[in-house]
Amino acid sequence: MRPSTGPGIRVLLADDHPVVRDGLAAMLSTQPDLTVVGEASTGAEALRQTAALAPDVVLMDLQMPGMDGTAATAAIRAAHPQVRVVVLTTYDTDADITAAIDAGAVGYLLKDTARHELCEAVRTAARGGAALSPTVAAKVLAHVRGDRGGGLSGRELEVLSAVARGQSNKQIARALRLSEATVKTHLLHIYAKLDVGDRTAAVTAALGRGIIRMD
Repeated sequence: MRPSTGPGIRVLLADDHPVVRDGLAAMLSTQPDLTVVGEASTGAEALRQTAALAPDVVLMDLQMPGMDGTAATAAIRAAHPQVRVVVLTTYDTDADITAAIDAGAVGYLLKDTARHELCEAVRTAARGGAALSPTVAAKVLAHVRGDRGGGLSGRELEVLSAVARGQSNKQIARALRLSEATVKTHLLHIYAKLDVGDRTAAVTAALGRGIIRMD
C-alpha cells in the first residue's frame, strides 16, 4: 500500500496483478492532482481499504479472487455512496458492462485506454460525471435504446451467462431466486431474441456476438 500523501483526487487501485497496479500508480503519479492512496488485490480488500482510506475514486478490475469487481463495486457504493468507482478491465461484453453499471460504477474503461484518457476519466468520475470508453459508451447507449445484445434484458443476460456455465434450470432458479417456470420463460425469450432454438445455440450465438464471455 502506498502512503496517502499529496493533494488532489485520492485514488485507490484494485487489481490482483501487482504489475498492473505498479504501472497504474506510476502513470497516475505523473499528474499533480491525482494521488494514489492505496492498493487492493481482491474485492474484499478494496472494500476494507475504501473504509480505511476514504478515496475519491476506486479504479476497479473485474476479475479478482473471491469477491469480484462487480460485487465489490456494489458493496462500496452501498457502504460509501460518495466514492466513485471506475471499472478498468480487459472485458467489454454486454454482460460485464451491464453488471458493472447496475452495481453502481460511474465509469468503464478498457486496459488499452491511453494514459491521458485514463487520467481524465478519473477526474471526470471525481467530479460526478460518467467515464466510459468509446466502445463501452456505444454499448451503453444501445442498452438504453434497448437494442444491444439482441435486446436481452439484464435478467436474461444473467440467465444466459448461467447457462453458458453449464448450470441447469433448477440451479439457475436457486441462484437467481426465481421459479423454474420463470427461468424457462426467460430462456424462451432469449431463444426468440437471438433467433435460435436451444440452449447450445443460444450460448454459441451470444459468445460469437460478444454478448457474454466464458471465464
